[in-house]
Amino acid sequence: MSENTWSCVLHQSFPFVVAQGALLTGFGRDFQEIKDEHERIQTLLKDADAKASDGEVKTRTKQLREASFRIEDVIDEYDMYMAQRVNDNHSGFKALIQKVSQMVLNLKSRYQFAYEIHDIKLSVARINKRSSMFEFQPESGSGSSRGTKAARFGNPQMATFSFKEAQVVGFESQRDELVSCLVEGTNELMLVSVVGMGGLGKTTLIKYVLETPQVKKHFDCCFYISASQSKTAEELLIDMINKFCEDSKESAPNGLKEMDQMTLTTRVIQYLRSKRYLLWFDDVRNEHFSKGIAHAMPENEIGSRIIVATRMMRAAEYFKEHFSVHIHILKPLPDDKALELFWKKAFRGQCPTDLENMSKEIVQKCGGLPLAIVTIGGLLLTKPKTIFEWGKFSQNLGMELDGNMHFTSLTTILSRSYDDLQWHLKLCMLYFGIYPEHHTINCKRLIGQWIAEGFVKYEEGRTLEEVAEGYLKELIQTSLVQVSSVGFDGKVKSCEVHNLLRHIIIRKMKDLCFCHIMYEDHEQVTVDITRRFSIVTFSNNVLRSNSNPGIRAIFVFDKEELPEYFIDSLSIKFKLIKVLNFERSLLKRVPENLGNLFHLKYLNLSHTEVTVLPRSIGNLLNLETLDLRQTKIHELPMEIKNLTKLRLLKVYYKYYEGNYSTLNDTTGVQMQEGIGCLKSLQNLSFLEADHGEIDHMQELKKLKQVKKLGIRCVQSAQGNALCAAIGEMNFLESLNITAKAEDEILDLDFVSAPRYLRVINIKARLARFPDWIPELAYLVKLMLGFSNFEHDPLDSLRKLPNLSRLNFWDDAFAGDSLHFKVGGFPKLKELDLTRLNKLSSISIDREALLALEHFRCHDNPQLKVLPKDLQNLENLKYLEFADMPVELVDSIDPNKDGPCHRIINHIPRVQVREKVESSFPKYELRLIPTQLNI
Repeated sequence: MSENTWSCVLHQSFPFVVAQGALLTGFGRDFQEIKDEHERIQTLLKDADAKASDGEVKTRTKQLREASFRIEDVIDEYDMYMAQRVNDNHSGFKALIQKVSQMVLNLKSRYQFAYEIHDIKLSVARINKRSSMFEFQPESGSGSSRGTKAARFGNPQMATFSFKEAQVVGFESQRDELVSCLVEGTNELMLVSVVGMGGLGKTTLIKYVLETPQVKKHFDCCFYISASQSKTAEELLIDMINKFCEDSKESAPNGLKEMDQMTLTTRVIQYLRSKRYLLWFDDVRNEHFSKGIAHAMPENEIGSRIIVATRMMRAAEYFKEHFSVHIHILKPLPDDKALELFWKKAFRGQCPTDLENMSKEIVQKCGGLPLAIVTIGGLLLTKPKTIFEWGKFSQNLGMELDGNMHFTSLTTILSRSYDDLQWHLKLCMLYFGIYPEHHTINCKRLIGQWIAEGFVKYEEGRTLEEVAEGYLKELIQTSLVQVSSVGFDGKVKSCEVHNLLRHIIIRKMKDLCFCHIMYEDHEQVTVDITRRFSIVTFSNNVLRSNSNPGIRAIFVFDKEELPEYFIDSLSIKFKLIKVLNFERSLLKRVPENLGNLFHLKYLNLSHTEVTVLPRSIGNLLNLETLDLRQTKIHELPMEIKNLTKLRLLKVYYKYYEGNYSTLNDTTGVQMQEGIGCLKSLQNLSFLEADHGEIDHMQELKKLKQVKKLGIRCVQSAQGNALCAAIGEMNFLESLNITAKAEDEILDLDFVSAPRYLRVINIKARLARFPDWIPELAYLVKLMLGFSNFEHDPLDSLRKLPNLSRLNFWDDAFAGDSLHFKVGGFPKLKELDLTRLNKLSSISIDREALLALEHFRCHDNPQLKVLPKDLQNLENLKYLEFADMPVELVDSIDPNKDGPCHRIINHIPRVQVREKVESSFPKYELRLIPTQLNI
């Protein structure tokens, strides 16, 4: 910069500085004030979420929410500005001139922040003045301030789904099960908990059960008690006493409301002590409700029962401390029963042929929910019976739920569990609306997104991931979230929400400006203020005209090629973004200025076509998750070592086509200098060790927080260094080690193996059997390949107390006989023996493998005789043979008079996979009939 230019800058800037000095003087104070104001507004908004039904209140709430967004934006922008200042390092005379110039620019920036803060304060003051007549109260208790009482007998709410409408469809077997629980079995007091999401018909089913002659004549007295969330233990006990008095035609005791809990409990016990009673607590929404009344239930040994209708799995937990509990999980109606119920309601008879397919489409959207089927069927009964009319209704079902008064009861019941949630759980629940309809959601990735958004609060002694798992479990326990799949260790792997509940979530997302769902046909839609984009299909107008600089998350689900202008504008238009999810999109590159996204915490590029990351990624100092699974990125920029907050780094590509051995079917990322700087890492896979020096391996010692580690291409000379590094990882739960080649012999001799290891996957020839493995009390999954153990390793492993899955692959065992001894493997559920080329016999003692459910036997060429001891495995549910000798396969085939068919005849599913000749290996699946699957 020349001297004249510099003089010009000073001349222009000086009057500006003088004029705005007063505003800048109070900057620090004003900044803290708006942060305090933000906390106050958040408290008000939490309560307003439950109350904002009045139009005027909604308007004020919307204004407060927009003010809150402005405050969040200015705070995040200021944090980014300060971080950039810290990183501006210059030296020399020229740098001095630049520094002075930068000071002037910084002054202007501070003025801009000061002006924005000043304007926000004025705006909030105006809102507060107009809102003084509306008294929002802070959220208290375990849920929101709204507690909707359950429907009582005769209440108009029950009219939408009386049991007469549903009793003949779908409830018969469940009725019989519950009747049996109530009138048969033990004389001891027992609680029966009917659990399921709203609308499944819990109340209807119980009414149906109580109307049966067996139940009516079995009990001396039967009482219904509404147990809505707002009731205290004292209120419940008073309700019970009033009902008792009404039943016996007596007056209620004087001063009932002034009695303490102990006195009320005594009164209840006195009334019930000599009776075979049945108490029905309906709509239990507080998991602690049992603590207040369990002691009031006398155990009189004459067959009394308590029945509870609830959405919460844990509602009956406390009762288990006092008496036996039977939990009946109410499931959605199967497709045939759902269709039958729909036809009864929509046609009062047979469905016209031309509407059968449309009926199935509508019923499918109901997801087996009886209340939805009855409500929608009743509405369609009044509509013209034409494909056009019904097709239009099906297409616009989400809009119908929002605007049609016929759906008020349905949406109220479906919304109730959400409304009862604490605020942080409501935010987590809203995230399910971001995902497309019928989308199965990976739990680990969902948890990472919650953490990145700041929804998960720190709790002492627990990681954020553990806290978030607790949140998810709570949503599942309240029947809001459905489990899609469970891992071998019992943990939930994937989940989803009911389709109709998703529609309600989407409506709430819109009300809360939480997320805008983008479709291509929304070209002319004007997008209001929102915090997130869910891009189902790209809308060019919405993206080009976006006026939402405060976007915090973008999810791309579009399967078409991404617009170039969108990729190039990411770091400019969305500079405050925290979550970027491109998983399975056709993204081919990331912009060079990606590093400008200072606040980015979650970046998912998995299953995309990205092959290289820009060096600017080293500027993403807040990044916590970098997901590069199934990308062909083999090298990371050296700047990656700057990401000291990174918690998850997954970089690998698994080949599913071609002839790859399990040693080389996966590629990882080159290990490089600086890996030890990533001290917050908890999940790291896969490093390729052959690209690093011994020093790099030793750097792994610094990664003391790692829970999951995957490392490939390990060479013999690196064994000691690897063991020393792993020995420092005290929190390690999952370890995956693969050798560089089959002839590499690894000596994995730990001085002290991580005690919390739960999963081990070793694909390498080992110098000796690792004597530390049998000492791992928490181990649940063990996979060994290429180990070439000549002596049977089962005797060393048989006492592992929690092992539930065992895999021997690719000559992990090089002997000819395996023997499962008495009492061995008490919790083993899955056993997989694959490509053990010398294995010719398997023997199983009668008292071994008692818990085994799945047994797979693949490509063991010498195993020609079926292990006869399979007949001893009474819990075996699934047996699979693939690429096995024809002698063995024929021996179990009843169509070929197989002499060994009797050995496997008790197993529900037995299947044989046989290779079909082609350029790429394909398999033909054949089921073997048994007595349980004919």
